[in-house]
Amino acid sequence: MSTHIPDLADPSEHVLGADGEFHVTDEPIDVSHYRFEDWIAFGFFWVLAATVFYQFFTRYALNDSASWTEEIARYLLICTVFVGGAMSVRRNTHIHVDIFYRFLPAKLARTMSTLVDLLRILFFGYAVYLTYALMGKIGKQQMSIIDWPIGLIYAVVLFGFALMSFRAVTTALKHWRQGFSVLERPETTGSEQA
Repeated sequence: MSTHIPDLADPSEHVLGADGEFHVTDEPIDVSHYRFEDWIAFGFFWVLAATVFYQFFTRYALNDSASWTEEIARYLLICTVFVGGAMSVRRNTHIHVDIFYRFLPAKLARTMSTLVDLLRILFFGYAVYLTYALMGKIGKQQMSIIDWPIGLIYAVVLFGFALMSFRAVTTALKHWRQGFSVLERPETTGSEQA
């Protein structure tokens, strides 16, 4: 077992400046690759975290659990998942099986990949329709503990599905323009930023 011993004569090995102070500069933080759905999901997540902390604090520290936190935490988790799902569609990081594409001829793999893109668009589009229809039937009903309409949650789910549909269309167009998808070339997963 060997350990690296810094060469004190090499200036790149020094962590202290000539003045005896530690000089390090961080790389600039780049948030330009995040889209608005990332920030909305991030906001829902932190409101969820605050709600769960409040629930924990009232239950175990005050021994008087807030009854509304259980239901609101559940709804916030639903909002986080459905808005956050658009991130996965945009980045093309949903779970998929790509092993078959390694053994198929390139033309057949491309055809199947295009079919997957089209089916994804149809699925999310149909989910938008179903969520909208469901909102019309039960959207005015009240939540169990809070006197708010349950349609608020379904509106966020509808927004999430609509955003997933939009991102599925943009992802399919990107795949069509570049001539391949992540199914055909799994090594491109990290570069999938639409």
